[in-house]
Amino acid sequence: MKLDVINLDGGNAGSVDLGEEIFGLEPRADILHRMVRWQRNNAQAGTHKVKTRSEVKYSTKKIYRQKGTGGARHGARSAPIFRGGGIYKGPTPRSHGHELTKKFRKLGLRHALSAKMAEGSIVIIDAADMAEIKTAMLAKQVKALGWKRALIIDGTAVNENFARAAANIDGLDVLPTMGANVYDILKRDTLVITKAGLEALEARLK
Repeated sequence: MKLDVINLDGGNAGSVDLGEEIFGLEPRADILHRMVRWQRNNAQAGTHKVKTRSEVKYSTKKIYRQKGTGGARHGARSAPIFRGGGIYKGPTPRSHGHELTKKFRKLGLRHALSAKMAEGSIVIIDAADMAEIKTAMLAKQVKALGWKRALIIDGTAVNENFARAAANIDGLDVLPTMGANVYDILKRDTLVITKAGLEALEARLK
């Protein structure tokens, strides 16, 4: 399939052929759902922690005698039944991540790209380069192109001036090809890929 290439000024810069095996799949919601869950679970810190009965700071002395009080039998004040006592079976630090095979992760990225193509939300640009850091100029170009929430995928490396200018623009993210992922692609309205990024993506996913 062919797609027109534009530059940041909106001018025509030719066209490119997109591979059907990457951009022409029928998007499957179940694959995309598993990929997003995998990414979000791996991003969880898992640092939640509560103190157990052995960790709260209380005396271990028996709080009152065993018999003759008419009340229940209790030992230390650190028991979970008391206010300020240890928590029973509370959360402990752990990893929330789970495994997905490399083959499945590649398939998920292909389906995410195909989903954006099916929506008509992919834009190919000639290059994402700037001679100097000019946020105002880039913001003006982005507004003229109609990109409100966009992800720009560049080649193996991102132009430093362009990345620094884009960092101050709300709703605009820039990633190298190896940083391209399903979650970031799906959460943005427009996916912008440079010609260098397109070549690197096709090499990565074939």
